[in-house]
Amino acid sequence: MLPFLIIVLISLAGDITQKGYEKRRAKLIRSFLPHVPGAESRVPVTPSSSSSSSSRYQRRRSTGSRDERYRSDVHSEAVQAALERQCERKMAVPMPSKRRSLVVQTSMEAYTPPDSSSGSEGEGSLGRTGGAGVEAWISQALRGSSSSTTSSSSSHSNGSANAARLAENNAHPYSNSHPAPPDITSYTADPPGVTVERPQVALPTKPKYGNAELMETGDGVPVSSRVSAKIHQLVNTLKRPKRRPLREFFVDDFEELLEVQQPDPSLPRPEGADSLITQGEELCGLKNCPASMEAALQRWGAIAPKAPCLTVTHANTKQPYTLTYGKLWSRSMKVAYYILHKLGTKQEPIVRPGDRVALVYPNNDPAAFMVAFYGCLLAEVVPVPIEVPLTKKDAGSQQIGFLLGSCGVAVALTSDACHKGLPKSLSGDIMQFKGWPKLLWVVTESKHLSKPPREWYPLIKDANNDTAYIEYKTCKDGSVLGVTVTRMAMLTHCQTLTHTCGYKEAETLVNVLDFKKDVGLWHGILTSVLNMLHVVSVPYALMKVNPLSWIQKVCQYKGNHANHLPPITHTHTHTKKQTLHPLNSYHIVECNKCFRRISFSFSFSGFHRHIRSLYSFCQSVSQSLCLSLSLCLSALVCVVKPEAVPQLCKTDEIGEICVSSIATGTSYYGLTGMTKNTFEVCPVSSSGGLVSECVFVRSGLLGFVGPGGAIFVTGKMDGLMQVAGRRHNADDIVATALAVEPMKFVYRGRIAVFSITVLHDERIVVVAEQRPDSTEEESFQWMSRVLQAIDGIHQVGVYCLALVPSNTLPKTPLGGIHLSETKQLFQEGAMHPCNVLMCPHSCVTNLPKPRQKQPEVGPASVMVGNLVAGKRMAQACGRDLSQGEDNDQVFQTTLRFLFLSEVLQWRAQTTPDHILYTLINSRGAVGSSLTCLQLHKRAEKIAAMLFERGQLRDGDHVALVYPPGLDLIAAFYGCLYAGCIPITVRPPHPQNISTTLPTVKMIVEVSRSACVMTTQAICKLLRSKEASAAVDLRSWPPVLDTDDLPKRRSPLLYKPSDPESLAYLDFSVSTTGMLAGVKMSHSATSALCRSIKLQCELYPSREVAVCLDPYCGLGFVVWCLCSVYAGHQSVLIPPAELEVNPALWLLSVSQFKVRDTFCSYSVMELCTKTLGTLTDSLKARGLDLSRVRTCVVVAEERPRISLTQSFSKLFKDVGLHPRAVSTAFGCRVNLAVCLQPHRKGYHGQGTSGPDPTTVFVDMRALRHDRVRLVERGSPHSLPMMESGKILPGVRIIIANPETKGPIGDSHLGEIWVHSSQNASGYFSVFGEENVRSDHFSARLSFGDTQTVWARTGYLGFLRRTELTDASGERHDALYVVGALDEAMELRGMRYHPIDIETSIIRTHKSITECAVFTWTKLLVVVVELDGSEQEALDLVPMVTNVVLEEHYLIVGVVVIVDTGVIPINSRGEKQRMHLRDGFLADQLDPIYVAYNM
Repeated sequence: MLPFLIIVLISLAGDITQKGYEKRRAKLIRSFLPHVPGAESRVPVTPSSSSSSSSRYQRRRSTGSRDERYRSDVHSEAVQAALERQCERKMAVPMPSKRRSLVVQTSMEAYTPPDSSSGSEGEGSLGRTGGAGVEAWISQALRGSSSSTTSSSSSHSNGSANAARLAENNAHPYSNSHPAPPDITSYTADPPGVTVERPQVALPTKPKYGNAELMETGDGVPVSSRVSAKIHQLVNTLKRPKRRPLREFFVDDFEELLEVQQPDPSLPRPEGADSLITQGEELCGLKNCPASMEAALQRWGAIAPKAPCLTVTHANTKQPYTLTYGKLWSRSMKVAYYILHKLGTKQEPIVRPGDRVALVYPNNDPAAFMVAFYGCLLAEVVPVPIEVPLTKKDAGSQQIGFLLGSCGVAVALTSDACHKGLPKSLSGDIMQFKGWPKLLWVVTESKHLSKPPREWYPLIKDANNDTAYIEYKTCKDGSVLGVTVTRMAMLTHCQTLTHTCGYKEAETLVNVLDFKKDVGLWHGILTSVLNMLHVVSVPYALMKVNPLSWIQKVCQYKGNHANHLPPITHTHTHTKKQTLHPLNSYHIVECNKCFRRISFSFSFSGFHRHIRSLYSFCQSVSQSLCLSLSLCLSALVCVVKPEAVPQLCKTDEIGEICVSSIATGTSYYGLTGMTKNTFEVCPVSSSGGLVSECVFVRSGLLGFVGPGGAIFVTGKMDGLMQVAGRRHNADDIVATALAVEPMKFVYRGRIAVFSITVLHDERIVVVAEQRPDSTEEESFQWMSRVLQAIDGIHQVGVYCLALVPSNTLPKTPLGGIHLSETKQLFQEGAMHPCNVLMCPHSCVTNLPKPRQKQPEVGPASVMVGNLVAGKRMAQACGRDLSQGEDNDQVFQTTLRFLFLSEVLQWRAQTTPDHILYTLINSRGAVGSSLTCLQLHKRAEKIAAMLFERGQLRDGDHVALVYPPGLDLIAAFYGCLYAGCIPITVRPPHPQNISTTLPTVKMIVEVSRSACVMTTQAICKLLRSKEASAAVDLRSWPPVLDTDDLPKRRSPLLYKPSDPESLAYLDFSVSTTGMLAGVKMSHSATSALCRSIKLQCELYPSREVAVCLDPYCGLGFVVWCLCSVYAGHQSVLIPPAELEVNPALWLLSVSQFKVRDTFCSYSVMELCTKTLGTLTDSLKARGLDLSRVRTCVVVAEERPRISLTQSFSKLFKDVGLHPRAVSTAFGCRVNLAVCLQPHRKGYHGQGTSGPDPTTVFVDMRALRHDRVRLVERGSPHSLPMMESGKILPGVRIIIANPETKGPIGDSHLGEIWVHSSQNASGYFSVFGEENVRSDHFSARLSFGDTQTVWARTGYLGFLRRTELTDASGERHDALYVVGALDEAMELRGMRYHPIDIETSIIRTHKSITECAVFTWTKLLVVVVELDGSEQEALDLVPMVTNVVLEEHYLIVGVVVIVDTGVIPINSRGEKQRMHLRDGFLADQLDPIYVAYNM
């Protein structure tokens, strides 16, 4: 690796006395203790407290159970003091709710502890000040939960308790001891008595897209870098209107700007002088030092061939193996000869001098690695040591492959045992690893190599600037770089180590470190050969079995030196004085502070503890363990600022340590740009001038220059996290988490801290491995205390704290946590935690300011505003309803009839044998059909039954409870013949009668039905025991069975006297949970059928396939009414049959050669999911959709572009034209507003209608009720597809839902409809039709105030396109955005649930469906998980992240449920309010409920 430059020389300090310890302790934690007026500034020490503190201190110093890597008594006590202070600020944080199946206790007998130095069971027994206070806080925060809500045995039932507690907290005012949880829906000032320093916010500006660079002017206004500040101010002055602007039309308030994080003014500023470049002493010449490493190996191989070079110990009972210098020399020559002469041919050798060769050897075979390494040096090829890839999913394996590819490696040297253990393919060859180049694997054991001829001898050169080896370095983001080390740097490095460590010939070195990189390579492989040392290698596998093995080897071999890790030393601190007497020195090497660019060895004899508050670190006092570094020989060291220009730091300022020396790496292989930024640094002074002509190398370590030119290391660059403008070190966060006791629930050595970027700022994530014997409640309490401690010590909030099962985090070769792989698993949602605690409210501080509602705008302002802006009024209309084709005699005839019953009678007389309806069964065959005459006669018999058996009179209401079929149609027209008012009701589900039957009963009661007509099977179901348990059977009206009809017909058919009289009631449950029934008159029904006939060009010779639910809305109209009016044949496919045969709809369309078909989104989604991969088999079965000219999706929502596009692409192979799929839009007040017919030019015929257009709007503008068109692919762009062409006879205007005034074109507002097919009003049991009369009789506040409009309750906008319709006029496109009732008011803005749900579904592959709603000012997200329950907790941070990133909202509650829990109606629309009721009633049976509080 890179040569050694700086050596840690820590002088031994005398043991502090008890009195001095107490005084020092009191002085250091004084700032953390709460100030009591009148009390003395110093902390009194009573005898009892002194004795207890003394015993506690002695216990701390004697215990060996802690991971002393982050050990600091003062830090631990500061954490406890901060926890005490946090006890005064209590928060009601509900505990997460987990399904019982997820809470599985691991058997302790089968448990294997993780590969780390974890603490003992008694490590949490140490008494800590403030522990009782924290437990009291936890108990009070969790007060109100029943005993069944403990995590170890709780199921989802505690969700209701948490919900009730949260609702109570939000409903009642908070006292001083219970601060209110943050409100994500509004923006309020800080409460009195609480002082919070907020960063200054820049003035709002429009966001810059592309590469527009932002800078700030003097007044803080960001401007483009291409425009000067004065010009920008002049432009703003010219833009400013001289008169007072009209509200809403000149001020666009939909710009959402994130809060700009400003530097914290409370941070200390550097006050010291400029630091200087410090130079070490010259390297003294070593006596008889070889001129190169190859010369050293040649010398010892000839002089002392039997001297031991390397002894390899094993974890099993196998005897140690010793490699002598003679064997090392001879075997290295064999490897060198084989590489140069046996690979390939003489004319085409595979490896030439200077080529790169990979060394792949396991950690328990340093002898084979040493032979191969020196064989490469003798052959003048460049070795690239890497780790052994055991599986395809090894942490960082793919990045290693990228390094090998960039280095041009084609040959890999390995041992025989390693070659046999590599994963093989079925053919027996070594598997090709992902991202790896194709390699030739060569085994380097002597039995596989031929002996070189006697005349061949390697050329031994002096050290030069040729590359000696390449050592890989893993960056913070997980990428792997190759650092090149020259032969001169390698030799100089070894000489420096020899001089500093005092190595002498024939001494013994015990090495525990990885010999392929870092200090293990520098000491155990290189420096040892230069000095003829005997290296005793202790592999990691042996250390796992027996952590004392390295000390045993020191005593066994009488070792003089030792290299090992700090946790190994601290685990056995109590054995040092008894067992380490043979050592002259030992070197503790902390791997995460040893960098590839510059090497560090820590010569350990004692620690200096420094406590300083330094610039660019946290505002709080940092108790970090600083290591005093003595300058390396013949080196220059300086400290520069980490970012931007490498300017020298002040003496009291922390920066990055840079070194200039011969013994450094030279470059990143193949990366010129990164090499220049890292290896060619030229420090400058504060004035900008160069301070030295030497070139420096960045070490990646943070530190400062202390007194006497000493260098102090405080951290590393890879551990820096900049949150809200302040820097924090990951090691400091880990130290604070470790200081929180008791530590019975997680492993000390298995904690990872990293940051992720969310909402343009870094967020801290803490991940720890949980012990298997800890309960959920205990872990939650520890997590809560960790959050408090980090907040109290570092003044930073933790975004996410996750606990994972033991031995699940990715490991490095030596058992540490692979940080980049852990971060990648977290971001991909593949970590599978067992506990997650999200705290976005405390750390996300850069949300945009909530929108302030503008006052009402007067009509004059609106009118003038539109005139000034040049906007036309947003209104459009379809063609005239009375205009039919002149040659259509049937259409002219039907115009004479005002009632559908008359049309049916006329068709029964003129075309009695014409088939109107054909019902398809689940097998795809024709189940039954009805001609005009058959339908007429059956309707007459039903009318006779209503008169005779039902004793009904004109105007009585009849509930039709039928399955989708022909019986429903006949019963409907029978009611019309009898003068009764039909109400179609979905029958109860036989397998779920307890849930569906009450809905049927409620509709029957609300509609005031005088009787119920149904089939014989449903009659039996209504009288069953299950039905009697669900509802009271005695309250049912008379039930008539239409399977047994009278043989004679009704003597007289009823004819309505008034076309405006009621024809039928349309009852449905809206997506907001409201049961509404609208009144449809005879004239409106006839006008609706006539409009659909003209729009779709329906004639008796046409066939139309219908796969819709026939109970409400446009689905009922198309199923029951249109065929009688237009005369076409309707092929009816019940949607329920698709559950048995998903291809039934498409096969029926193909079989009957249908040209027009209607379906719902649920049917289209079912076909897309189940048939998407079966198109080839369907094509083989004869599926042909080439005749389909129109496939209309019927819905009452915004068009789902992604679903329609996916459907068109999937079935393009079976002939479906991409232009065939279109949408329709209807609502309660008007069942069909828009319907897209077939287009002109398709198959050479059809009405001349333009293709539906798609525009892209700014999602942020929609939140502010604005429409701003953007280009495709722009940030925050949202595709909006036209909802269909406006039907004939329909007139539309866009109005402000609050002021009821018309608005301009391309402005968002409520869609109002004026048409003869509008419903008459809502039907009410108590006759309170005027409650919602405004929906059907609304008038504009100005303009055309005489026209009566119907309010659809949907937001949308009109846009005049460049396309033309059949009349030659420009086409007006209607875009439906969403329902007003479903929109959520959050932070003063209007959010549509579909936008948030679309973002969440894209987040993770296991999310099949989701729904959002608000509850007590919190955003609740319910996610359906299609996968293992262990993946449930992975979704919590991912859902929180995506909603923050794309919608600037903080999710309050995340509920993970099974598939099928979210209720969806027959039209494929989510019933969010029903879901909300189920959540509050704790009926969802959630897998996991997370409260992001």
